[in-house]
Amino acid sequence: MIYTVECSFADPARESEWNDFYSNDKLPALISVSGFLTSQRLKALIVGQPTYLAIHTITDPNVLSSVEYRKKGGGNFAKWQSAIMDWHRNIYDGMDLVPAISDGQCLLGSTRSGAELTSLGLRPFNLEAIAMDHLPAKRWFAVIDEPGTRALALVPHGVSVYIVLGKQLKSLQ
Repeated sequence: MIYTVECSFADPARESEWNDFYSNDKLPALISVSGFLTSQRLKALIVGQPTYLAIHTITDPNVLSSVEYRKKGGGNFAKWQSAIMDWHRNIYDGMDLVPAISDGQCLLGSTRSGAELTSLGLRPFNLEAIAMDHLPAKRWFAVIDEPGTRALALVPHGVSVYIVLGKQLKSLQ
């Protein structure tokens, strides 16, 4: 199952500190939770959607209600809460393991159809929300071997382009 967390951050003066916290503290804590298999953060290049996307592979939805998850900071952004906007969490079915996205690659996303991604010669993953916000209810993701600015020039209008903010973390479980 895929667990996504999306948000924007509304305090430019603290955004660098927020990114440092999320990438260096939050993700390592989450990947140490039993049931988290992979975790990676990305940033949207297109305005008008949540800026940040954290995408995780989890074993099942119950991981997010576990004591271990809560103890290790799951869902806890107290220091940052006033600046977090457009926050959405979803659990999707349709993909067993999120592929690692490397520098020089982008994650493309569509909420309308997979055809937009297949038209680029890609094989998108079809995801359907099964828990949490259901926003969006359906998504298609594909990895493209292009850097961000080149990917932006290639994609049709309405397709999201995400660049990596760090390598994918993998569980040692």
